[in-house]
Amino acid sequence: MGPVAQLLAMDRTTLTAALKPLQKKGLVSIEPDPRDKRGKRLRLTEAGMQLLVSAFPIWESVHADVERGIVSGNPSRLRQDLLDISR
Repeated sequence: MGPVAQLLAMDRTTLTAALKPLQKKGLVSIEPDPRDKRGKRLRLTEAGMQLLVSAFPIWESVHADVERGIVSGNPSRLRQDLLDISR
């Protein structure tokens, strides 16, 4: 779960809390890491994958709208700047 928490810029406790409703709805499964029993592995269920596939075009459209609103016209630079200040 550590890499997912890092990717989402969340601590593990927050990620665990956010995943509980998804797990309860059958969208994600949380399993022990076979290499390290202290760790957890996240897996989208079939229902989770179907929901992701249906949501992705909406995410792309909204993301494109946001990028068009970036005054500098350089969303890649904005992303890099945000990464730089987060370190």
